[in-house]
Amino acid sequence: MELDSLVAYILVWPVMSAGILILLIVSLIRDIIRARREGEELL
Repeated sequence: MELDSLVAYILVWPVMSAGILILLIVSLIRDIIRARREGEELL
């Protein structure tokens, strides 16, 4: 492997992890807002 491809491979994982984390946080916020609007508890 060339150095450039190795660096690109290593840098892809934090970007993918950040994307998944943002997706989970947005989903959680939407669930909280929906629960408050409907008067329900999350747990």
